[in-house]
Amino acid sequence: MVTPDLRDLDAFVAVARTRNFRRAAVEMRVSVSSLSQRLRDLEERLGVRLMNRTTRSVALTEAGELLLSRVAPALRDVGDALEQVRGLREVASGRLRINAPPPAVDLVLAPMVGPFLGEHPQVDLDIVSESGFVDIVSGGYDAGVRYGEHLAQDMVAIPLSGPQSYVVVASPDYIARRGRPTHPKDLLEHDCIRARYSSGVMHDLEFEKAGQIVKVDPPAKLISTNMNLAMRAALDGAGVWATLDGYVGEAVKSGALVSVMEDWCEPFPGPFLYYPSRRQTPPALRAFIDFVADWRRRETRSR
Repeated sequence: MVTPDLRDLDAFVAVARTRNFRRAAVEMRVSVSSLSQRLRDLEERLGVRLMNRTTRSVALTEAGELLLSRVAPALRDVGDALEQVRGLREVASGRLRINAPPPAVDLVLAPMVGPFLGEHPQVDLDIVSESGFVDIVSGGYDAGVRYGEHLAQDMVAIPLSGPQSYVVVASPDYIARRGRPTHPKDLLEHDCIRARYSSGVMHDLEFEKAGQIVKVDPPAKLISTNMNLAMRAALDGAGVWATLDGYVGEAVKSGALVSVMEDWCEPFPGPFLYYPSRRQTPPALRAFIDFVADWRRRETRSR
């Protein structure tokens, strides 16, 4: 089967349309001799003469007329398709899939979603919230969100937020009944509200003070991955809860919860948006990366 080079077909259409080799050569920004050679090569591959040409004129043969009638519209369609694809570089559109752990979704991504979609109405967001580690490439995600210690080295990573910190809280009623823990090991004598990851693992609670790291595995009076349930239980005096400050800041400020062991809860870097290193970043993802950078700048100025 003969498969002509698209450039040969472009050359044929240009000459057929202008009926002049010189004008067609100027239009295509090539020399007349190279254009003429392309036409000869095309005719040889097809095994049929497409044009009768003299020093003064060009006329299509019957085969040439047939080829022009079928190829010219097809090439226009190809050109339009390529322009449409190139246009995607300018306008962010399509679906953007992001995988992120629940705290990052709740505390960092959630406030961004409405403003981002307002700026980019042609983008559709698909955010999957799960605590387990996911291969974003094989999972079909454009990007993921994780904390720094869990990032693969072959990924591009940008910070999504400023520093975060854990806080240890309990209700005033619980503190009155059971006392106020002041050291991580005190939690071994307290009822605690804890979370188990989707993998089934319940990690030790880790605390740091002046470079000293202490890990403890206190008894769990309640185990839940649902933040609303854990919050309700803490407010109702069911136990001590170690969680991100973003979840309980208002409750601590109002006095509904009491913060303890503050000197053992040092700040740590917030989550990162990460994505595969590649030359052509999808337009929707590029728009989100730029949005995050601008969001962070505004966040820094407002402090």
